Amino acid sequence: MTSLQTDITFLTEDQLPEITALQEKVIAVLEKPEFLQPLTEEELLNILRGNGMMAGAYADGQLIAFRAMLDPGNEEEHLGADVGIPNEELSGVLYSEVSCVDPKFRGNGLQTTLGKWLMERINTKRYRYICSTVAPFNIPSLKDKFALGLRISALKVKYGHKLRYILSADAEAPVQFAAPSEERSVLMGDSVQQQQLLAEGWTSGQIKQQDGNWHVVYVK
Repeated sequence: MTSLQTDITFLTEDQLPEITALQEKVIAVLEKPEFLQPLTEEELLNILRGNGMMAGAYADGQLIAFRAMLDPGNEEEHLGADVGIPNEELSGVLYSEVSCVDPKFRGNGLQTTLGKWLMERINTKRYRYICSTVAPFNIPSLKDKFALGLRISALKVKYGHKLRYILSADAEAPVQFAAPSEERSVLMGDSVQQQQLLAEGWTSGQIKQQDGNWHVVYVK
């Protein structure tokens, strides 16, 4: 199997038709549509016009993947507030937003490749924090966020009625990989116990499968 050759670039408003077409293609084949919070054309344009940034991967001149980061401004349900970032620092938060990969090109690590490409290009003088939401049991997306250095910081109902992990990373306090003083493994479906641990200051950057069930490994 030959490795996929791609060109990665920042996307602009000119690529909006390609972006929306790819997002619609991804939505059409989703086994679990609730895992994806797609962006409207207005939201995509907001990012493309400077309120964040968007990277695209091209193969043979075709857009096969894109990933967006959004400057949320002063939105009401700010993810930064959900994870305890002080109000005066919320302007320094970027959201890791929607990622879409053409179904024909899945399995090439494009989501994480684009994420790392964007993370390396963040203006850290302006943005200190990255926040994101992931649905429980969306295993590829959780692994992707962990690979980018984000950690589970909260588990809350967002977008009206959807339970979501809220993950965050602090550019000024990167994750330390020293052995934790305590470790707890919790079934991913046990939201109550996870919320209790998170309220007590535990966090997670690891999941594991055991006896056919997914567990979230919390440390403190």
